[in-house]
Amino acid sequence: MLNKIHPIWFLIAGILLFRLVSLSLYPLIDTTEARYGEMARIMWETQNWITPQFDYNVPFWGKPPLHTWASAAFGGILGISEFSLRLPHFLIGMITLFVMGVFAKRFSLSSSLVILVLASTLGFFVASGMIMTDAFLLLGMTMAMAGFAIAWRDDSNSYAYFGFVGIGIGLLAKGPIIIVLIGLAVAPWLVLNYGLITGIKTFYRKIPLFKGCLLTLAISLPWYLLAETKTPGFLNYFIVGEHFLRFVQSGWEGDLYGTAHSEPRGIIWIYWIAVAFPWSIYFAVLLVIKKYRTALGQHGFNFYLPSYLMCWLISPMLLFTMSGNILPIYVLPGIPALSLLIAIMIKRIRFSVVITSFLTPILMVFFMVVQLPNLANEKSDKALLAYIESEFDLYYLGTRSFSGRFYSSGKAITVSSIDELQEAELPFYLVLEEDMRSPLIGSRDCEVISHNTRRRLFLCK
Repeated sequence: MLNKIHPIWFLIAGILLFRLVSLSLYPLIDTTEARYGEMARIMWETQNWITPQFDYNVPFWGKPPLHTWASAAFGGILGISEFSLRLPHFLIGMITLFVMGVFAKRFSLSSSLVILVLASTLGFFVASGMIMTDAFLLLGMTMAMAGFAIAWRDDSNSYAYFGFVGIGIGLLAKGPIIIVLIGLAVAPWLVLNYGLITGIKTFYRKIPLFKGCLLTLAISLPWYLLAETKTPGFLNYFIVGEHFLRFVQSGWEGDLYGTAHSEPRGIIWIYWIAVAFPWSIYFAVLLVIKKYRTALGQHGFNFYLPSYLMCWLISPMLLFTMSGNILPIYVLPGIPALSLLIAIMIKRIRFSVVITSFLTPILMVFFMVVQLPNLANEKSDKALLAYIESEFDLYYLGTRSFSGRFYSSGKAITVSSIDELQEAELPFYLVLEEDMRSPLIGSRDCEVISHNTRRRLFLCK
C-alpha cells in the first residue's frame, strides 16, 4: 500500500507533523496568543459561550468568538495547555489544505503540489499553530473562493452553498471583513472578464445569491444578535470601530483592547513578501520566465482561473494598502491563490519545489533553537511564575501581562501602588517591572525568587 503513495505526500506529512509537535514547545507569547488563550480559559471556566471576556466580567468586542469557542472546547476536553488551545487552529489548517486539494483536482491541477506549497508557506505554517483568528478566517475565505469558482464553472448550486458556508465561518471568525475581501476579489474579476453589466447578470444567474445569503445569515446572525442583547454596544463598536475607524484612522485611539498599529501606507505589499515566503520569491522568479507566464494564459477550462486567482491573491493588499493600522498576517487570506497559480505555471512537483518547501521548516527550527528561548523570556511570564504556590495571592504592580493572567489561571491581581498591599494577607507574591525599585512594604521581607528580562517576582512574607 505504501508503495502506491507518492513520496511527496511523506514530505507533506513530515512538515505537518513537525508543526503539530511544535505546538507544545513554546509558551503563549504576549500579547496576541496569551490574550486569546486567557479568553479561552475564562470562557471554559465561566461557561459563558456568548460573549468572550477580556477579563472576568469584561466583554471582548474586538473579534467574533469562533476561535475562542474552539480553543475553549479543546482546552476543556484535553485540559488547559498550550497544545490543547493551539490544536484546533492546526486542525482548521488541515481542513483548509483539504479544501485546496479538492479545488486543485477539480481544475486538473496537482493537489499534492498545491498542498505542499501552501503547507510550507511561512504565514500558513505560523497561523495553523497559533491562537488567533486568522486560521479560521483563512478557512472561510478558501471555502468561499473555491466554492464560487467551482459553482461558476460547473453550474453547481451545491458548491455555491459551500461558498456561502465559508462566508458564515468568516463572519464568526473575524466579521464582515470577509465580505469585503471576497468582493474585492470577485468584483474586479467579473468586470475584467465579462464587463460590468454582463458580469452582474451572469453572477446572478450562476450564484444562488438570495438562498445563499439566507444560509450565511442562519450560520452567523444568531450569535451577533445574542451578543448585542447580552452586551449592548457591541455592534456599534465592532461594525463602526473595528471595520471602519480602525482602517481610516492611523493609530486609532478607540481600540479598547490593545495598541493600534501605525504603519506606512502600502507596507502591506512588503508584508506579503514575508508572509508568503519562500513562495513569494519563487513566484516572482517564475513570472520573469516567459514560458511560465505563458502557462497562465493557456489554462482555460471555460473559466478565467488565472485572473480569478490573481484577484484573490491581491484582495487583502487592495483592502489594506491605504490603511496604517495593520499587521503582516492580514495578507494571509490571499495566500492559497498563490499555491494554485504556481501549480498552473509548473504543472508538477520539481526538485526546485522540494528544496524550496524545506525553507520554512528550516527557518522555524532555527527560530526555535536560537530565538525562541530569548523570546519566551522577553514575551512571556510562564517561566517567571513556574514555581509559585497557588494558595498565595499574586499581585502585579501597574499592569498584568496576559501571559501572567493565563499562567496564574486568572489569579493575578493588579494594584496601582505599593500602599494597596499594606493590608494584604501574608505571604504573597509581587511582580514588578525590571526597572522598578525593590518594594518596601512596611516591615515585610520581600525577596526575589524569579526574574526574566521584563519583570522580577518577589515573595513577601
